[in-house]
Amino acid sequence: MQVSKNSVVTLSFELSDSTGKLLEKSDQPISYLHGGYDGIFPTVEEALEGVAEGGTVTVSMDPENAFGEYEDELVRVEPRDAFPMDGIEVGMQFQAGAEGSDEDLVFTVKEITAESVVIDGNHPLAGQTLLFKGTVEGVRPATSEELSHGHVHGEHGHHH
Repeated sequence: MQVSKNSVVTLSFELSDSTGKLLEKSDQPISYLHGGYDGIFPTVEEALEGVAEGGTVTVSMDPENAFGEYEDELVRVEPRDAFPMDGIEVGMQFQAGAEGSDEDLVFTVKEITAESVVIDGNHPLAGQTLLFKGTVEGVRPATSEELSHGHVHGEHGHHH
């Protein structure tokens, strides 16, 4: 079977930066529902269309097609007293509202001083061109339940 709309695709993958540095590698295959269900990057999904089990794809994704451009306005300096005195460390992440938006973002603590805390709402890979290499480990038709829920169930997928 080939990858097509409304199929469940199981794949192993590697994600590298533009210099070839490995950023992530799947320990276990992942599965997603193919065909516009937002289960994988759209450019990767497009490249996988028509690929059979055992096939491979390599996709270079510019920031716009990966984690977005780096946005300086998502870096904020907040008063130190707005955070707990104990337990906050550089690298910690938390969810908070973005200024001027109803959307919540994940912020990463970048710097802590006696007076302030610098937080960054950009994804850690924002602004980077990424290379995705994937191998199709399996393809099967999606069940009617998976189609109605918009995601994969069972092994490598969502469990209810």
